[in-house]
Amino acid sequence: MGEAEVKPKKAGPVQCSICSQRRAALKRPKTLEQICRECFYAVFEEEIHRVVVDNQLFKPGERIAIGASGGKDSTVLAYVLSELNRRHNYGLDLFLLSVDEGITGYRDDSLETVKRNEIQYGLPLKVVSYKDLYGWTMDEIVKMIGLKNNCTFCGVFRRQALDRGAAMLKVDKLATGHNADDIAETVLLNILRGDIARLSRCTSIITGEDGPIPRCKPFKYTYEKEIVMYAYFKRLDYFSTECIYSPNAYRGFAREFIKDLERIRPRAILDIIRSGEKFRISTSAKMPEQGTCERCGYISSQKWCKACVLLEGLNRGLPKLGIGRTRGLNNGLECDTKQSNGVKNIQSKQCGTLDF
Repeated sequence: MGEAEVKPKKAGPVQCSICSQRRAALKRPKTLEQICRECFYAVFEEEIHRVVVDNQLFKPGERIAIGASGGKDSTVLAYVLSELNRRHNYGLDLFLLSVDEGITGYRDDSLETVKRNEIQYGLPLKVVSYKDLYGWTMDEIVKMIGLKNNCTFCGVFRRQALDRGAAMLKVDKLATGHNADDIAETVLLNILRGDIARLSRCTSIITGEDGPIPRCKPFKYTYEKEIVMYAYFKRLDYFSTECIYSPNAYRGFAREFIKDLERIRPRAILDIIRSGEKFRISTSAKMPEQGTCERCGYISSQKWCKACVLLEGLNRGLPKLGIGRTRGLNNGLECDTKQSNGVKNIQSKQCGTLDF
C-alpha cells in the first residue's frame, strides 16, 4: 500500500487584524491590513476626524458648504461630516451645494441623487446653474466647441459657480471631496505643465484663505478605493456614472499612471502628496500677483478672470479665444469690446458680480 496522500488543509477565515474577534471583510488599500467592517468604519472615520482636528479645518459655529455632485466622494463626505459633527460636537451648520452644469443624461440624474441625500442627511441644499450664472449650459458649449477643450470651460466655470453658491449661502468655508488620488494626480499634472504657481499650493489642505471663502479638503489623505468601499458597505446612495464629456480629459492619463504606481506600491499615492508638500519654490521665481477681475470682481491675476475671458469668447462666437496662453489677451478684448460707440458689445449674460 502506497503512502497516503496528504491533502492540504483549507485555510480558515482570516480574523480582523485590529479586533481579532470578527472575520476580516476587506483589505485596506492604504495599509494592506485585513480588517472587519466595523473596524474599517472606525479607522476610516477616525482618520478623517484627526485630519479635521490636526489641521484646524473648522471652528465651532461656522457655516460649512459641502460641494455635492452626487458622486461617491461628495456623498461620503456629506455623510461622514454629518456623523463627526454630531459625535464630536463640532458645532457646525452644514449645507449641500450643487452645481448644475446643464449636461443632459448626466447632471440631471446626479442631482436627483443629491436631492435624496438632502432628505437622508437632513442637510439644506442649494443648487446653482451655469445657465443662470453665465447664460450657457455645457450642452450648448460642447455643441459650439466640440469635445476637445470642453473640460477647460467646465472646470473654470464650476470653480467660480461653487464660490458664488457659497456666497449665496453666506458660509464661512467650502468643503470639497478631493481625495488623496485627486491630489496626487494634480501634483503630477502641475509638474508636467510646469505650473509653478499651482504646484506651490496644490497640496495645501486649505486654499483661498486670502480670498472671500476658503476651501478645505478633509479627504486629503483618504484613498479613493477606501471611499468606494465605505460607500459600498454603508450602502450609501450615490451616482457612479462618469461625465459623458470627459472620456479624453488630460487628467485621465495622470490617473492611469497613479493607479499603475498604486498596484506596485500602495503607499505611492501618499508619497507623491508628501513630496508635493516638501516642494520649495525658488525665491527668484516670479509668482502671479493676486488681484480682482475688472469685469466681475472675482479673484484674478489678470485684468479679466479666466471665466470672463472664456465667456466673452463664447458670446462673440470665438470659443477658442481663452484657450491656451492668454498673455496680452485681456487688453485685446478690452479694446475690441469698447468699439461700437463706446458701448460694450456683449450678447449674453456677463460673468456677473460676486457679492461678498
